[in-house]
Amino acid sequence: MTSFTASGTFEVQLSPSPGEVGGSVGRFDLTKTWHGDLQGSGSGLMLSAGNPAAGDAGYVAIETFIGTLHEREGSFAFAQFGLMEGGQSTLTYRVVPGSGIGELSGIRGVLDLVIEEGEHRYTLTYDLD
Repeated sequence: MTSFTASGTFEVQLSPSPGEVGGSVGRFDLTKTWHGDLQGSGSGLMLSAGNPAAGDAGYVAIETFIGTLHEREGSFAFAQFGLMEGGQSTLTYRVVPGSGIGELSGIRGVLDLVIEEGEHRYTLTYDLD
């Protein structure tokens, strides 16, 4: 299997999502516009907790991407898990196995994200069956 690399940027918008979760857990709808080797849109749901202003928080999210990846058309899902502890962040951002549709069927991969001066830059390392 050959690995490929895709890179570019995205913009993200979060808005409170209706529905009770309970306790200090927040629920948000997310939408994204992807640019670069990924061209398309994303939408999903994020749950978060903690106190980000104090440097301690966490979130989980599932997002569906619809568009093209290196000119292959289709869709797939990302699973995200992020923690901030003492102001230090860790992030896991993976393609959900079995979620690829169309020309992106069989995709597997890991996305690395860097946020600098408010700009989200990604590098996606992926394989296709």
